[in-house]
Amino acid sequence: MEQTLKNLPIGIQDFEKLRKENYLYVDKTALMHRLVSTGSYYFLSRPRRFGKSLLISTLKAYLLGKKDLFEGLAVEQLEQKWTVHPVLHLDLNTAKYKEPGKLNMVLNNALSQWEEIYGARPSEADFGMRFEGIIQRAYDKTGERVVILVDEYDKPLLETIGNEALQDDYRSTLKSFYGALKSKDDCIKFAMLTGVTKFGKVSVFSDLNNLNDISLDNDYYNICGITEEELKGVFEPYVNRLAEARKMTQSEAYSELKRNYDGYHFTDETPGMYNPFSLLNALQKRTFGSYWFETGTPSYLVELMQDQDMKLWNITKKLVSSDVLNSVDIATTEPISVIFQSGYLTIKRYKNEYDGYLLGFPNEEVKRGFLRYLIPRYTSVRPSDTAFEIESFVEEVRGGDISGFMKRLKSFFANTPYDLIKDTENHYQNVLFILCNLCGLYTKAEFHTSNGRVDMTIETTDYVYIFEFKYNGTAEEAMSQIKEKNYAQPFLASGKKIALIGANFSGETRNIEKYLDEWL
Repeated sequence: MEQTLKNLPIGIQDFEKLRKENYLYVDKTALMHRLVSTGSYYFLSRPRRFGKSLLISTLKAYLLGKKDLFEGLAVEQLEQKWTVHPVLHLDLNTAKYKEPGKLNMVLNNALSQWEEIYGARPSEADFGMRFEGIIQRAYDKTGERVVILVDEYDKPLLETIGNEALQDDYRSTLKSFYGALKSKDDCIKFAMLTGVTKFGKVSVFSDLNNLNDISLDNDYYNICGITEEELKGVFEPYVNRLAEARKMTQSEAYSELKRNYDGYHFTDETPGMYNPFSLLNALQKRTFGSYWFETGTPSYLVELMQDQDMKLWNITKKLVSSDVLNSVDIATTEPISVIFQSGYLTIKRYKNEYDGYLLGFPNEEVKRGFLRYLIPRYTSVRPSDTAFEIESFVEEVRGGDISGFMKRLKSFFANTPYDLIKDTENHYQNVLFILCNLCGLYTKAEFHTSNGRVDMTIETTDYVYIFEFKYNGTAEEAMSQIKEKNYAQPFLASGKKIALIGANFSGETRNIEKYLDEWL
């Protein structure tokens, strides 16, 4: 069976290579044709490794009139003309931008290559003027309107979050450069910009009021990524191969794929999407791994979260508006929009009465990878020790060993750098939230009862742990509050053993100074 299957296009971002070298292609060309035939200027944000570059490459081949590459695909019947347009393709994903001047080098290199084809004028003194001139001359020379495709437009801005001076320089440069899309509208057939995030307000899009953002558009929710229907259609033989290798039924394989890689929602009314990079890797390697997260680390996200002393449990239950999800300000103090657009959170539910979205982790792969990445950045645990510490912690919690897991918890906080802690009580709650969610334990932070708010609860098959934390108080005060407020009441009928744990955090030592525990 394997010999008859096409190759899975892992890491293949060039449409022509994919079609000529017998790689599997999931046909998105009907959506592509709709884009080109119904509008001119588009923006699309999707998480990294979600198929944006392949979409741009497919558009490029289509608008260059390469009809032979589309044989057997939907657009072959939809398109009659196959006009050859001049295409200006800029890929900003090819460089690192933390070094000043790097963006100028990338733009100058692209412009110089285009100028070799379409000519240049000495009077075109800056990037914006040069770009305008190239567009005009490409149109004049070919007689066809120009196509402009920009891949990962936001990488220079994302990589310099926290460097205000360099971001301001990049923003000014890109704003002037992209201004050509508006000034040369009469010469342009089609333009599309893709990226992970949409930087708004005074940023690069402020003058591009003709740009149609389809990121949260129901009509294009599936233009990148894999749908359930596609998985159970073109990928069925690969799923069967995976199931056989893992000694699972086909149904079990589909369920595990869904749990790990499905769940991305870009609108509130459409089905979830599978992460294509992770899905292809799982089908190719025939094992369920953390493929997407291992391709990059979200350091800029963690820096934002720590700078704002973010309460981590709020990221999966906070109501946010579509305006927040749609736009990231360069000087943002709200990490939620960046976390969402980067793919670590997704829309879980739309609450119409509040005109807001509830967010959550899209799937187990993202949740597990994100929380595992956070542990050494919120505690003193070394990355190489994370797996061992997690396994030990979960064994102690599931085994009712309060002394063991509290001792281990204290070791997590020992020698934590001062710059990681702003609000000590919030920091410790963040660490508990990370640990318990990563361990697969049912956790609630700030659990509300009829008599008050519990700081933290953890439930396992056999146990319920009720925590109350005090900051520069006493463990006795914490335990008294648990009892006076009767925090255990909601769990009495569960049949589980219930432990009350009152702890005091010392602002001076930045650790658990003392704790008291009682079993009910």
